[in-house]
Amino acid sequence: MRQLAFFCCFIMLLGVTGLRADQPATWQNLPAGDQLIKMVRPDHPRLYIDAAGFDTLKKRVADEPVMARMAEQLIARAEDLLDDAPVTYRIPDGKRLLAVSRRVVGRVFDLAMAYRLTGEARYRDRLFVEMKTVAEFKDWNPSHYLDTAEMTHGVAIAYDWLYNDWTDEQRAVIREAIIRHGLTPGLKCYRGEERYGWWVRSQHNWNQVCNSGMTFGALALADEKPEMAGEILHDAIVSTPLAMKHFAPDGGWGEGVSYWHYAVRYNVGMIAALDTAMGTDFGLADIEGFDHAGWFPIYMTGTVGTFNFADAGMGRVVNAPSLFWFANRFNQPLFASYQQLHQTAQARDMIWYPPDGASKDLDHMPRDKHFRGIDFVSMRSGWDHDSVCVGFKGGSNAVNHSHLDLGSFILDAHGERWINDLGADNYNLPSYFGRGRWNYYRLRAEGHNTLVIAPDNKADQNPKATAPITRFKSGDDHALAIVDLTPAYAPRVKQAKRGLMLMNQRRSVLVQDEVECEKPTQVLWFMHTPAKVALDEARRIATLNQHDKQIRVKLLEPAGATFEVRDAVPLATSPNPQGQKTNHERKLTVQLDNISTARIIVLIETAEPAGDAPKLKPLADW
Repeated sequence: MRQLAFFCCFIMLLGVTGLRADQPATWQNLPAGDQLIKMVRPDHPRLYIDAAGFDTLKKRVADEPVMARMAEQLIARAEDLLDDAPVTYRIPDGKRLLAVSRRVVGRVFDLAMAYRLTGEARYRDRLFVEMKTVAEFKDWNPSHYLDTAEMTHGVAIAYDWLYNDWTDEQRAVIREAIIRHGLTPGLKCYRGEERYGWWVRSQHNWNQVCNSGMTFGALALADEKPEMAGEILHDAIVSTPLAMKHFAPDGGWGEGVSYWHYAVRYNVGMIAALDTAMGTDFGLADIEGFDHAGWFPIYMTGTVGTFNFADAGMGRVVNAPSLFWFANRFNQPLFASYQQLHQTAQARDMIWYPPDGASKDLDHMPRDKHFRGIDFVSMRSGWDHDSVCVGFKGGSNAVNHSHLDLGSFILDAHGERWINDLGADNYNLPSYFGRGRWNYYRLRAEGHNTLVIAPDNKADQNPKATAPITRFKSGDDHALAIVDLTPAYAPRVKQAKRGLMLMNQRRSVLVQDEVECEKPTQVLWFMHTPAKVALDEARRIATLNQHDKQIRVKLLEPAGATFEVRDAVPLATSPNPQGQKTNHERKLTVQLDNISTARIIVLIETAEPAGDAPKLKPLADW
């Protein structure tokens, strides 16, 4: 028996009583699958782009230098693939086929686009070798459903874009692979028949990636497997808003910038494919906050790399063709200008590159941004390579991929990262996503640039805590934010707050903590750095050096405290980290013992001070 009570309740709660003749179909009043299938255009291609779109693309390649360069780079990659062996079924960690699926997706886009641009059969023929190979796989590893979803996406693109160029026999091979390895396990997920279908009810990146992959497969085969495709389309469209609601209200994404990139790549892909294949996205793009989502990777990137909170990686930048799509859909040319600086000539870059180009001046964007909902703040002195950039994190420890990092911050200046986040550890470590998650140094508060209060061998912040940004201000010569960390350390504290202020013409950062404990206890202040650290004789000024550049960190309060330089390793009270990566980082430490109330104030100077020392005042007066 079908187990879709979840979806039925979801729609009933929205008060849907039926679709009026004058009411457009949306995900909130979605027609049944058999009606959805009637909306799918009959011709191919219809995923991302149609035949007229490819004609326009070829003309733009001939007429526009930027498009010509992208085409040249993409075709060169396709040329290199001609002599590469096809992928093999390989699960090196015993769990994931994902690397293989992603390699296939990349090859599909390069070879299929090269063929559409040039008409040269060798690209088509090499692509079919890849398709025949993955069709013969025993499965696409549905136990880790991301693998199946991404592979379905790639194979569906190959089927659709070259539909009229495949022979009947070739189409049959690819079509049967999509049905057997993609849509059949997908139906089991939506019907609640397989445990690996848990993602249908999830509210994070798995939802968007898996629903998108199934949507591509269903749209590709809508006219050939209408009953199966219609059911999948309906359930995928209804499921996706469960995750998309978390873009509200400002486009931020709690899983961090890497998983923003992953979720948005497939979320935008699904919306774009619905638009081209059905003429509507059923209101998905209108979900609150999605129109602002393009700002997130821009403000989540400093001068050196991304602010890699949670399990996110520290990439140099986020190369997201989706930013071109956001620019077009929401009339935000700055998104396109940012992506043009970093694009690497992917097929979707070419499809979505704005008709009027991308040449807006980024230097005049607002310098500071508070992403409400996830409570992340980005502040900077400017947009050039020498700027001072700070990322400051509140939000929730309970978000998927989160670390215990409430109150943590990252700092770039002079083209260097001075205060960093160690990032994710090995996902295959024992219980990394289970009960042992908070045993790992990189995931604990002690592995971040925040406070540890009354340390013991348990989680050193409340894993379910939410720390709101209670104040944010962006001024001409300064910016500030204050986060309430009390929930992170309760019941050990009566109150804990941290403020960050970008001051002194935005060249210095003041970090101020105010803590009131329930009883006398130990409070530790940590700041991780890749730089060499030298302390003055009083151990209240630390000079950080790297690559012939220098900044100073001054301990202003409390009067009797001193800095200590430690290795980035667990406290003695911490659990065994089990194979933990350390990167040989150092951390600047302030340790206060047996205290009930404390105010810790640290000033980070990236340049010689231009005036008097800052006037210190309580956070309540900031």
